[in-house]
Amino acid sequence: QQLRAILRASAFGSVQLLYPMISNLDELLAANKLLEECRHELRRERVSFDEAMPIGIMIETPAAAMIADILAQEIDFFSIGTNDLIQYGSAVDRLNEKIADLYQPTHPGILRLIKQVVCAADEANVSVGVCGEMAGDPFIVPLLVGLGVRHLSVSAPLAPPVKYVIRKLEVPQAVALANQALSSKTSNEVMSACKRLIAAVAPDLDA
Repeated sequence: QQLRAILRASAFGSVQLLYPMISNLDELLAANKLLEECRHELRRERVSFDEAMPIGIMIETPAAAMIADILAQEIDFFSIGTNDLIQYGSAVDRLNEKIADLYQPTHPGILRLIKQVVCAADEANVSVGVCGEMAGDPFIVPLLVGLGVRHLSVSAPLAPPVKYVIRKLEVPQAVALANQALSSKTSNEVMSACKRLIAAVAPDLDA
């Protein structure tokens, strides 16, 4: 019912379908098969829909990130869900106060997973975006830009500071930051580098 409703809505505007929590190719193929069955039903019923509606998947698990090159062959775009990717990648429940300090968005391992997904997307010529808390953190956004991310999904209140930082930023600065982060050993090293860049390009940003 949800897939049929999304397809029908696509006849009236720009709609993109995003599958959540995909972890392997079998799940993706099964979802696409079900979607094609819904398309066939609507064609038979002569119900209009966008035949070229873009299909994407959320990258929220390390397993999906590590086979992004395979998954990219079957979709039009990726959206990296950083909240879950950090949680599952670090084996840390972000809601557990006792271990909350281990939930580290700038963990070098997490950054390498993001970079791997971006590279796979570029290789397959599909777009890649980031959602979650990382996308709305103006101190981390330059790092994401440097890793090759060009689409960010943020809540409305966070959009102004994120846009402000991006306008102040030069891409070579972001790339240099990302290269430094990928070779760093700790999350604190990466975060310190992010803060130094913000201090240089947007010193008046309200921390």
